[in-house]
Amino acid sequence: MSSAMLGGIRVLELATLAAGPLAATYLGEFGAEVVKVEDPRGGDPIRGWGHQVDGVGLVWTSIGRNKKSVTLDLRTTEGQQLARRLAATADVVVANTRPATLRGWGLDYPALRSVNEGLVMLHVTGFGLTGPKSERPGFGTLGEAMSGFAHTVGEATGPPTLPPFMLADGVASLNAAYAVLMALYHRDVHGGGGQLVDVNLVDPLARLLEQSLLAFDQLGVVAARAGNRWDISAPRNTYRTRDGRWLAMSGSSPTVALRVFSAIGRTDLTDQADFADPQRRLARAGEVDAAVAEWVARHDLDDAMAVFERAEVAAAPVYDVSDLVADEQMRARGVFMSVPHDRLGPVRVQAPVPRFSAARGRVDHLGPALGAHNDEVYGGLLGLTAAEIAQLRGKGVI
Repeated sequence: MSSAMLGGIRVLELATLAAGPLAATYLGEFGAEVVKVEDPRGGDPIRGWGHQVDGVGLVWTSIGRNKKSVTLDLRTTEGQQLARRLAATADVVVANTRPATLRGWGLDYPALRSVNEGLVMLHVTGFGLTGPKSERPGFGTLGEAMSGFAHTVGEATGPPTLPPFMLADGVASLNAAYAVLMALYHRDVHGGGGQLVDVNLVDPLARLLEQSLLAFDQLGVVAARAGNRWDISAPRNTYRTRDGRWLAMSGSSPTVALRVFSAIGRTDLTDQADFADPQRRLARAGEVDAAVAEWVARHDLDDAMAVFERAEVAAAPVYDVSDLVADEQMRARGVFMSVPHDRLGPVRVQAPVPRFSAARGRVDHLGPALGAHNDEVYGGLLGLTAAEIAQLRGKGVI
């Protein structure tokens, strides 16, 4: 199998933290060459995020996979000149600096296109490149708040709830990666030239909240927090088992809900229109939940799951990470893989997600040391001499 579906594509990553770098990571998993530019005074702040082992940031080891790290101070004139030279060799530039700052550095899209007409530039910002908030700094937390997500998550009597992981950045990065591929297709297949791709941290997550928007637009309904329930199906919740574990269930399909009633010995409910009809059942969601919860509470998780699997009910155990990595389905599909790291030894990380019949994603190496590829990129790609590289290093430009 080939792993180089994007072979020949060079990505220059000028971005830090999550959404932009994640988009570049996805491209790198399928063969794109990713050259990551980092500040010589410490690199991408994500190197310092979260858990550290012997001074190595664990999040960085995964997000930095397959990338070449070079250092460059973009605040200096020489650094900006080098960045433009790198952009001239690239197919894609990924940036997330605020628009005015990028313009001041001469690294905005018009400036870079002047040295590379076929360039596709992905610019990820907090709120987008247009509108009154375009120059405001933004992080994923703000996207999760403003998109409507946090408002709808949590218990009815509790506060809006933020996710303990990079949700807005992750959703934005997925939108960004496929947008870049569309722009490359437009350039290479249709001869459309390069273009600017504008992705922010609010719009992609808001795009997923279609139910909330449609209900508001057509019915004037503002979605409210309802715990694990959802007002489009019942049963839909998490239920605690006798052995203190949890399972989740979805009755989104009308036939599945009827199978639930049969599996828990409540066939009497299937004969009542208030429970058999999907729309009428929503008004009785509390009673449905109570019936399911009462049955689940009398069974251990494995026993309950065995009953639901035989009945073809859409139920699943609620896993923590130790359960996830041990699951037979995850192991069979190779969802996680072990990759050697020069300081940490083997590190288990997520494998590339998309599966293709004629190609395979790759993780050649984990996040490299800061500036590990300076000589390779500045010497090999740009043709600088060893003396020139040493001079730049002495001046703090790299």
